[in-house]
Amino acid sequence: MIRRLLLIFITMLLFTAPALAAQGDGQGKNPNSTKKCVNCHKNVTPNVVTDWELSEHSKSGVSCANCHGSDHNNPNNVDEAGLPTPDVCAECHQDQVTQFSKGKHALAWAALKAMPTTHQLPATLVDGMKGCGGCHKVGLKTEEEIAELKEAGQDYGIAACDACHTRHIFSKEEARQPQACRTCHMGFDHPQWEMYSSSKHGVRSDLKQLGVLPEAAAGPTCQDCHQPDGNHEVRTPWGFLAVRLPLPDDEQWAADQITILQGLGVLDAGGIPTERYDLVAGADVARLTQEAFDAERAKLLAVCSDCHSEKFALGEMEKGDETIREIDHLMAEAIRIITALYDQGLLEKDPDGEYFPDLLTFHDAPTEIEQRLFVMHLEHRMRAFQGVFHNNPDYALWYGWSEMVRDLTAIKEMAADLGLVLD
Repeated sequence: MIRRLLLIFITMLLFTAPALAAQGDGQGKNPNSTKKCVNCHKNVTPNVVTDWELSEHSKSGVSCANCHGSDHNNPNNVDEAGLPTPDVCAECHQDQVTQFSKGKHALAWAALKAMPTTHQLPATLVDGMKGCGGCHKVGLKTEEEIAELKEAGQDYGIAACDACHTRHIFSKEEARQPQACRTCHMGFDHPQWEMYSSSKHGVRSDLKQLGVLPEAAAGPTCQDCHQPDGNHEVRTPWGFLAVRLPLPDDEQWAADQITILQGLGVLDAGGIPTERYDLVAGADVARLTQEAFDAERAKLLAVCSDCHSEKFALGEMEKGDETIREIDHLMAEAIRIITALYDQGLLEKDPDGEYFPDLLTFHDAPTEIEQRLFVMHLEHRMRAFQGVFHNNPDYALWYGWSEMVRDLTAIKEMAADLGLVLD
């Protein structure tokens, strides 16, 4: 199973530049053609026309056909309208598309498809874009994937830029607002919006938008920290799951991180990298060298130093590191308990699975105790470490650390009820 997922993922990476949308006969700048589109769509989709008329595209002479091609020219050939991909946007915005293509957002679709749990979900939640696919659609897709989506009747969600610069106004100002990130960066496993918006940074940003604070006042947005100078790569030092290489010098923390990496299937029972390691490396969800970690931390420190002393900013980041060390110890203990249940034959292990419980099975975990482990990892551990880095005390403590302590207590009780005997 893992080999098959690996091959799929590598194929995606090799062909990650999507094809241009159908561009027709190249007559996109014909003003008469544009007028015809506008006159028709004012009756069919009037708000689309209004958005386009308000856009910089309209002011700059970018027509409907520049993005959609000119093959659709009457109500009987609507299906001939091409939907733009990032390559279409790159004709005018090459720098931004190049940056985006090197970042984690570009790999969102490939990462989704590589997740073991994805293939257990109803199709509407993945390819239908009503669940995980609704946000992960921002990722680049191969020509084959785009064709398959269209064949299945899913003509939308094949683009990427319009996830933040929404159609048809494609506003730069809209994409610069923290609310632009809200739809995807919220909820169960990554409530960055909830943490940020109720932090002092988010509150000051709100007050600026309301006009309570002057425009020149500091009020950091998501983009200020994660897209400095408008760079579209978007990375963080600790990555998505707060695991990294090389391992820390602290022996206990290193042992705990190894256990978590084993639970993620990145290392096998002997601590040797698995095929899933290549998936993690390819999806760029973790920093796998000290140099990569230091580079991303330096970027954030530079941003923080616009408002804070470097000493203060570095101290706050080190508190985040310390929090990860503490929550890793809780998480690793819980994983080892589940592993002991497998070892003693008290819990049936997936015959196709690895030695450790697979933290990426999510809601597919077959028992209540394994479900509790999944929630502890993906919901509560995420809140604890991200709450600290987003300067939200309540999320770091009550929705994170405290919940993890309760999870571990429950897992210990359930394991004892199953008859677990620990040395």
